[in-house]
Amino acid sequence: MEFINLDVAVVKALDYFQGLKLPKINVKKYSRPLVIGSGNAFLTGKILFEGTRALFADESTYKDVLSENKGINGCFLISSSGAKHAPLIAKDLKKRKIKTTLITNNEHSLSKKYVSEQVVFPCLKEPYTYNVSTYLGMLLSKTGEDPQKILSFLVEKTNLPEDLSSYDAFYILLPSKYMALKEMFLTKFDELFGPKISCRVFTIEQTKHAKTVVESDSELFCSLGVKNTSFGNKRYEVSLPKNSGVTLLFCLGYYLIGHIQKANKPYFKESLERYLTLTSKLFNQKQSDFHQ
Repeated sequence: MEFINLDVAVVKALDYFQGLKLPKINVKKYSRPLVIGSGNAFLTGKILFEGTRALFADESTYKDVLSENKGINGCFLISSSGAKHAPLIAKDLKKRKIKTTLITNNEHSLSKKYVSEQVVFPCLKEPYTYNVSTYLGMLLSKTGEDPQKILSFLVEKTNLPEDLSSYDAFYILLPSKYMALKEMFLTKFDELFGPKISCRVFTIEQTKHAKTVVESDSELFCSLGVKNTSFGNKRYEVSLPKNSGVTLLFCLGYYLIGHIQKANKPYFKESLERYLTLTSKLFNQKQSDFHQ
């Protein structure tokens, strides 16, 4: 598979989903569900089940949540590949006799045999951990946003800075209503850059609380859908279209991060094979199991 940067993966995914019918998740299937996911799957679950009575957990906390909440009567397990921690969690839930719906992109995952049903979303092959099309399809199924309009906005209206390589730190400001995206962007930044380039993500309201005491001329403040007239010496701002939703902002953040990736050395690409070898040993699973 050809290696592509994250911004290209966003463009390809938006093009892929145009006119594609997506499955629907019955978020009311269980009256008091537990939604479990690792990393950005956990945060995707937060968006998908917003406004429901769902409880949320990851691979480290789900046992505690189950023991502390006796009214849980079903589980949604979100895992793009259905591998890594997912089969271990699914097996444990089956042993506990908890009906589980797997939300995934892999029809033949390692978790399939342990769940009562699965909802399979279409996706593209992408570099490991990108999970652009995987989670994008899930988000589109909830919000109903138009992938063509999102793509047109990214290509025509964002006017990204041309000197992204001159910054070693980035600060992303978000509207307060999109808190779930805060951790998603941080996670993606960690995956792509590790300690090489730093990133901070806060809402505009959080930023008012001592986040900018220490300043740096090599930090770019990126305001996505919010006005910033006070923070940072170097600024980039993009206004969101009227009636835009969380899916557009998800794409915008990943698109920006992809352009930062393109402007710097290929840290992620150069490190990926070593990491995949290590991860395969840690989970005692094949590398092919990690992909959709």
